Amino acid sequence: MIKVKQLAHVCIFANDLDETRHFYRDVLGMDTQFNFLRDGNVFGFYLNCGGRSHVEVFRKDGTRFSEMDQINHFCLEVENIDAAIAHIKSKGVAVTARKLACDDTCQAWLSDPNGVKIELFEYTAKSAQFTGGDRVADW
Repeated sequence: MIKVKQLAHVCIFANDLDETRHFYRDVLGMDTQFNFLRDGNVFGFYLNCGGRSHVEVFRKDGTRFSEMDQINHFCLEVENIDAAIAHIKSKGVAVTARKLACDDTCQAWLSDPNGVKIELFEYTAKSAQFTGGDRVADW
């Protein structure tokens, strides 16, 4: 029997590594854990999401996000969603307003420079992730 400990990383493709690194570092505050090198050149990197979770990024020219992709988005838990939204807006990046979702979590949405959708999440005391119970979708 296998026991999963946690999600280790999500891998995304990027058209422009520098632009993508800038976005995740300066807009979302994620530090580079390490780079992937080939022939002395950086072709990818790992971003630290806190704890043992990461976003893995590789350069892939011509990549684009589609609503038909098998993975639709990834979600980052933040300490203060209102502060996160204000910071993201101050960097000139579009982000939705905070919404209380049907699972009683606060959420907001944005996209990275490659079109990858990112959900920001702040748990509440009533979040279904802690309390359980079915929830009726409101979308």
